Amino acid sequence: MPTPQRVFDLLQHQLEHFPQPDAFAQKVGSQWKTYSTAESLEIVAAVSWGLHTLGVRKGDRVANVTETNRVEWNFIDGAVMSLGAVHVPIYPNISAEEYEFILSDSEAKLLFVSSERLYHLIAPLLKKLPALGDIYTYDPVNGATQWTQIKTSGENGLSDRSNRIVLEKIKAQVSPDDLATLIYTSGTTGSPKGVMLSHSNLVANCVTCAPIIRSGSRERALSFLPLCHIYERTVINLYVYCGTSIYYAQNFDTIGDDLREVRPNIFSTVPRLLEKIYERIVARGSQLPRLKKTLYFWALRLASEFEPGAPISWTKRLQFAVADRLVFARWREAVGGRIRGIISGSAALQPRLARVFWAARIPVYEGYGPTEASPVISVNYPVKGSYKIGTVGPVIPGGEVKIAEDGEILYRGPNVMMGYYHRPDLTSETIDADGWLHTGDVGEFDGKFLKITDRKKEMFKTSGGKYVAPQQVENKMKESRYIAQIMVVGENRKFPGALVVPAFRVVARHFDKRGVHLNSNSEMVAHPEVNALIGAEIERLNQSLGRYAQIKKFVLLKEEWSLAGGELTPTLKLKRRQLLKKYAREVESLYVAETQTPEGSNMLDDKSLRKVFPKVR
Repeated sequence: MPTPQRVFDLLQHQLEHFPQPDAFAQKVGSQWKTYSTAESLEIVAAVSWGLHTLGVRKGDRVANVTETNRVEWNFIDGAVMSLGAVHVPIYPNISAEEYEFILSDSEAKLLFVSSERLYHLIAPLLKKLPALGDIYTYDPVNGATQWTQIKTSGENGLSDRSNRIVLEKIKAQVSPDDLATLIYTSGTTGSPKGVMLSHSNLVANCVTCAPIIRSGSRERALSFLPLCHIYERTVINLYVYCGTSIYYAQNFDTIGDDLREVRPNIFSTVPRLLEKIYERIVARGSQLPRLKKTLYFWALRLASEFEPGAPISWTKRLQFAVADRLVFARWREAVGGRIRGIISGSAALQPRLARVFWAARIPVYEGYGPTEASPVISVNYPVKGSYKIGTVGPVIPGGEVKIAEDGEILYRGPNVMMGYYHRPDLTSETIDADGWLHTGDVGEFDGKFLKITDRKKEMFKTSGGKYVAPQQVENKMKESRYIAQIMVVGENRKFPGALVVPAFRVVARHFDKRGVHLNSNSEMVAHPEVNALIGAEIERLNQSLGRYAQIKKFVLLKEEWSLAGGELTPTLKLKRRQLLKKYAREVESLYVAETQTPEGSNMLDDKSLRKVFPKVR
């Protein structure tokens, strides 16, 4: 078979080149249920014919929502696209109003949902959505039709060979330039926008990135990031193309156990998960006996100085060998013991965090790209001279990047979207007459490596006329193990301030050892010594920033920001406008006159505050 041209060709390509007994796998009860390449293709064909008999035709939209990554999603994805229909994956944790908007705007003809909760949330919308014919479920749900009925119907139909011939003719009529999927970007403001991606967009990105990532047919990957997001979806396409076995984690809470059971060679993630792993690493070290704890944190400090690919002295090499034997080897076992690479994307990765993982021989390759680019524009990869911490790697082959006068990253390549669904106005604003995609991100080149410095729309100017890139400052501050989340504010104000969510468990353990017992988050954020601790950390990290970008005041918050709480997008980016609205009072408290500074808001140059806890470092 020649190079795949359409997304559903990828699994056929796997069958013809490196068929797998476990192309896909997921946990059912206490066992991993596997699906071979050939079996998966048969299921896709059956679902495809079942959908055809229900009246799904080329160009129709079929929506799909799942709360966890499951093989049913892949079977539906392949089946829908085989008919030339359009797959519309939707996030599972949005409101009923957002479901109504997306299902209405896309004019979805059918909808698949994974659970009873989703069914009962969306079913009442049917009367408002005249285009939506029916809802099918993954799991058995009273009153609903399960997806397996479509599969069984299709299997029965395909027992007649003439129907198989018809299905092959339908597939042959699907062009690489046809619309394959419609992805509604979560965004941080406004209504979601439907990004139109063709088969050609998706396959071009997959085939281009495959030799870069170097995943192989004897490897396993663990998948847990949402399949409805283009990042994980493209990685899945890549695994299928390369013949890598895909194991789906049960849910976010079981990732640790699943890593140890599956022992994958590769997985993709977002920085927040790596931050949580790092927090557990630190917490574990804090609980060790004195001598072991000293060695543990010596290894951690050594790791934070590691620079992959840089020359290293024999004394440092010896130190790393000792640290590896005593500490790092245990970290590798905690993630399965066979990881050769982690792909990180969707948000900025702290350089210090990347160094720690690299030092432990768990390489993290950071990449970059928006949904509108299918999504990969650049990525670090495992070839000498092709990775550099603090960057998102070289631009992928076949694509080109230029930096506009205002610093915006412009991209042109075969993976750029067809446009926004029903929004030609936004399309012309985003893709100019020369085919350059205006990403909205600000960046620069470090040699051949691309660096992202911030979001164009998120940069703000202080009242003194200085531009502040909040993500850069936030990323720096999160180097502190006591800071879990942070948002920098200060547009049209005299100085930058910050809303800070402490790393509650780490802070609590820190003070427990000093005989200060904090029994709740509320008590913690109100305690003067906790405020002094965070203040000292911010002051320390401020030193590497220009004075205009340094945080002058902060306020501690008692609740961690979450997707469920509405403060984060499904890809865990900050919803800045929502946060500014929700915490308007706290933000305003940062800018009252110094003589009126309220409780909970802290000036970093307040001498009385420093006296409370003067030696925190």
